[in-house]
Amino acid sequence: MSNHRLQSLVNPASIAVLGASQKSGTVGNEVIVNLRKGGFEGPIHPINPGYEEVEGFTCYPTLTDLPEQPEMVIFAISDQCVETALDEVIALGIPACTIFSALIVNNDSTPNLKQRISDKAQAAGLLIAGANGMGFYNVRDRVLAGGFDTRDHPFPGNVTLISQSGAGMSGIVDCEQRIQFNFAVSSGYELTVAMEDYLDYALDLPETRVVGLFLETSRYPDKLIQAFKKANQRNIPIVVLKVGRTELAAELAVSHSGALAGSDQCYHALFHYYGVQRVEDLDQLATALIMFAQANQTAAGGLVCLHDSGGERQLIIDLADRFSVPLTELQNKTLKQLEGLLDPGLPVVNPLDGWGTGGADAPTKMAACFTTLLMDSGAAFGAVVHDRGPNSEIYEPYLDYLHQAQSATSKPVFLVANRQGSGSDELAITSTHQGFPVIDGISQFLMGARCLLDYRDFQQREPSQVDDLDQDKSEYWRERLRVDTKVSETLASLCLADMGIPMLQSVLVSSQVELQSAATAMGFPLVLKTAQPGIDHKSDVGGVILNIPDEARLLDAYYAMAERLGPQAMIAPMVHSGGIEMILGVSRDDQFGPTVVVGFGGLYAEVLADVAVLMPPFDSDTVKRALQNLAMYELLEGVRGAPAMDVDSYCRAAATLSQVALSLQDTVAEIDINPLKLSADGCIGVDALMVLIE
Repeated sequence: MSNHRLQSLVNPASIAVLGASQKSGTVGNEVIVNLRKGGFEGPIHPINPGYEEVEGFTCYPTLTDLPEQPEMVIFAISDQCVETALDEVIALGIPACTIFSALIVNNDSTPNLKQRISDKAQAAGLLIAGANGMGFYNVRDRVLAGGFDTRDHPFPGNVTLISQSGAGMSGIVDCEQRIQFNFAVSSGYELTVAMEDYLDYALDLPETRVVGLFLETSRYPDKLIQAFKKANQRNIPIVVLKVGRTELAAELAVSHSGALAGSDQCYHALFHYYGVQRVEDLDQLATALIMFAQANQTAAGGLVCLHDSGGERQLIIDLADRFSVPLTELQNKTLKQLEGLLDPGLPVVNPLDGWGTGGADAPTKMAACFTTLLMDSGAAFGAVVHDRGPNSEIYEPYLDYLHQAQSATSKPVFLVANRQGSGSDELAITSTHQGFPVIDGISQFLMGARCLLDYRDFQQREPSQVDDLDQDKSEYWRERLRVDTKVSETLASLCLADMGIPMLQSVLVSSQVELQSAATAMGFPLVLKTAQPGIDHKSDVGGVILNIPDEARLLDAYYAMAERLGPQAMIAPMVHSGGIEMILGVSRDDQFGPTVVVGFGGLYAEVLADVAVLMPPFDSDTVKRALQNLAMYELLEGVRGAPAMDVDSYCRAAATLSQVALSLQDTVAEIDINPLKLSADGCIGVDALMVLIE
């Protein structure tokens, strides 16, 4: 690790503390206390002209009075003093510093203090943790560089937490003793060191087993993608809590972090592409980190769980369905073994209520039942789901169940309480540290289980097999589209069809003669659409006439449309009305480039938004998996006697569009094929909208 560029910041040989204080509870005092608590092994130099000694360390008036130059300086001073101190740090050639304060002063000039500090630090190549952050806890190297009180951190740990929210870090780091951290950081303003840099550093730490991210936005998308790739190469799962899904949340994220928040759908597609597991709140994030931190690998199959309550067994069945966590269907061999263990009248099924009438031998039977469940070849991992005892105590026999089952199978095991009680039990902490996690709350556990299963499946998935586009065609269309300011539907359909996507072809007309000539060549029935420039959504203005049966009605429709909207129009063959309307689309994100939308189109897209967003390139298998997760997927398989749709044809078209999206990403901002008609015989795009980059 000595060659990582963040070394001077996160693992310095010596530290100076500007504004060090003997007053308990102040930032200047907490910094010294934390460094000592963490066991920092290098020199600590308090700086404050008002003291001769702070917490037993010799205190110096200024940085220049130190007997040696420190490698990192922690600022525990007011915002009014920061700029002068920073100038001195840069002049002395000190490589790194940590700043907690928000860099806000009254009657500030332009550029403001934050921008001045950033500009100076960038020009000097100075590494800054912060500003406006809680600092960092490099537990593995014994550098607790935080300005606020924190708990004791056992050494060593295997979990990293990187948070763009200060409270998001401390809310887990200081309140969840079941997690043992090797590194945690609140990145703050990220003036010169960003979340992506910390992630890269953490992935190089040999102890890191899982990384948690509290993410508002990425300032360096390319760095983030490279870090995700590194995590994949090193088999390190990443769990992310991404805020900013709603418009208001995104606005607040911008205000808080000082960076533009990327499209949430694009982030979701990015996470899916690189196997990053997404959770929805801090409880789920902490639980997922606990579950990934244990050492045993998730096996094939689903969840098996043991209960002592029939009602709570039914609860997990309902919730497992909501969280899409598969419950293992037990093999006959397992069922027969369980029959010999259970009291009469108890159903032999997973989830298993094994308690029965209780009695002195009940714990022995329960342990045997859990081991039998976990030995089933369809069991990926197991949970003993019992409530905690009085005062939230953990009953030790429950942990015996875990130990016996894991000893026999080497599969992950968890003790899960149906809810968190009002107290805590040291046994829950020590058991978790020993690799037998105690989890509170069924929903939190099932979200963590979903993450374990999805990450397992991601690791086992074959890489996408993507066919390259014809490079000559790609270059032709890039050049052709660069000379246009607007793309007609006819040209858009022609482009997409030429690049391999099945599209209905149309003919542009601007007079009765052209209309009649095209209709004669095409044959009836026909569709007439306005092609007047500036009208992107034709149906919204009555610019689409369907199923025109003959020339007379075609002329009538054309005259009426020309009078209302203008003479520019297009005609195309009428597509049979059977099948299901789907959508294919491309949207270009400012941070991460193109994404592809797949799913149900037409009115479905507008009302239900039953779609998925994917990061290109991808293959047809990826599309199939995305469709199977949509609410209306069963429609494609055929319901109530309807034929099954040719889903594979749609998946191939979507995979091709993913290549088109990348090929034209410097030219095209948006593509919308809606609807794309999918039938039992194949698919064809009916409408096409293409928007160029201005």
